[in-house]
Amino acid sequence: MSTNKILMAGIVAGIVAFFLGWVIYGMLLMDFYQSNVGTATGVSRDEGTMVWWALIAGNLCMGLFFAYIFGRWANISTAATGAKAGAMIGLLMGAGWDLTMYATTNISNLTGAIVDIIVTGVMSAIIGAIAAWMLGRGN
Repeated sequence: MSTNKILMAGIVAGIVAFFLGWVIYGMLLMDFYQSNVGTATGVSRDEGTMVWWALIAGNLCMGLFFAYIFGRWANISTAATGAKAGAMIGLLMGAGWDLTMYATTNISNLTGAIVDIIVTGVMSAIIGAIAAWMLGRGN
């Protein structure tokens, strides 16, 4: 798969990741996550102190991650296979991250960690579907 196609798919998937995060974390589940924090205080930034360039770069990296894996290694180029692969990657990465953070920090309680694993799986399925769909366009 061409580098340009992977880059374009990654950028589009990264933009989708950014807006999904805004809707899911910033709007739909904000109250849930605030009520399921651990005992650590002062760890979350409010909107006025967020480091926007890092948030944008992180989401673009996530989109590029899926596009690179799908385009270079896995030859995934349909939305359905992208969603399946994205969900599995997201669930495993989310579980690895959230359970490790739960075990070693006081940022979240167990309920928050488990819900975040599910949210990461769902978001990754959508991001994976978009990345794969973009990779398959024109084939």
